[in-house]
Amino acid sequence: MSEVYASRRARLRERCNASGNAAALVSRPANVRYLAGAAPRGAVLLLGRQEDLLVCAGPPDDPATEGRPDEHLRVHVLDRTGGDAAVAATDIAAAEGADSLAVEEHHLTVARHRALRSAAPGLRLGDLDGAVEQLRVVKDEEEISCLRIGAEIADQALGELLESILVGRTERHLALELERRLVDHGADSRAFPTSVGTGAHSGRRGHRPTDRRVEEGDFLSVCLGATYRGYRCEIGRTFVIGTSPADWQVELYDLVFAAQRAGRESLAPGVAYRDVDRAARQVLDSAGYAAGLPVLTGHGVGLEMDEDPQLTPAAMGKLDACVPVTVEPGVHLPGRGGVRIDDTLVVRPEADGGPELLTITTKELLAL
Repeated sequence: MSEVYASRRARLRERCNASGNAAALVSRPANVRYLAGAAPRGAVLLLGRQEDLLVCAGPPDDPATEGRPDEHLRVHVLDRTGGDAAVAATDIAAAEGADSLAVEEHHLTVARHRALRSAAPGLRLGDLDGAVEQLRVVKDEEEISCLRIGAEIADQALGELLESILVGRTERHLALELERRLVDHGADSRAFPTSVGTGAHSGRRGHRPTDRRVEEGDFLSVCLGATYRGYRCEIGRTFVIGTSPADWQVELYDLVFAAQRAGRESLAPGVAYRDVDRAARQVLDSAGYAAGLPVLTGHGVGLEMDEDPQLTPAAMGKLDACVPVTVEPGVHLPGRGGVRIDDTLVVRPEADGGPELLTITTKELLAL
């Protein structure tokens, strides 16, 4: 992997040089990990004129740190008096003779930005302007492999839950059990707080589990994700509890399934982000559910749960191959409940079989 990290840093350096910056300071933890292999607490990465440097406020081998720093990357640990690693890195850049430094303005607080200016008043500060996030959009096959394993773990945890007795158990209990199963099957951790909604809570995006108990005839919607080697995936499914679904439940489920399928099938290199959103959204719009729909149909995933691209009506840009995204339309009817279906997929060209589905738990409307 050392060559991979070095290649990523080289690509970022090319962008910096093209914009007239002699050095770059990366402070956003996910971006530091992408370029350095690990992001110890408080660490920053300096792409300097002479060498690249991981500047850490504490030991880089802290047990809480995910991943291992690139062995070919020099690590500079601040002394015991502590201090801000970003300020220390700015001092180093100035001492190396850099006249300009590109920083992640979108991640720095105003106070921290002022501290950098004070540390090296002769250094011109530029803006990286999301350059690392842009590099992260397209994944290599090693990254996709991590997402694939994470999806397998999430599928396994969800599948085991569906084989257990659900009636009478609370949303909170089911969410905690799912998260325990994720770790049992090899996940680093959950990718985000697990959502379990029953009855009138079902189908809500980001619903926080409560002490409501599962009852016969309920819709049960579940959304969970696993983190594996830092990479995060997502899966969401909706089921009916105990009995054959009512007519309104079948009708609503079939509608959301059709919208989700339209979104999935539209994924291809060169397709506009907004067109993926439109493919799913127009199915629900045409059935009279335009009001109250989620603001997005899906989003990118990777080292963070909510990455670019954003699949929204106003999104600009087009999909590339090897971009992992979620497709997650849903409908929630106040007081009754609703349906959400959510998959993680990787955009692939038609010659390679089209979009690769990572989350494979059945989307059939099961009565549990």
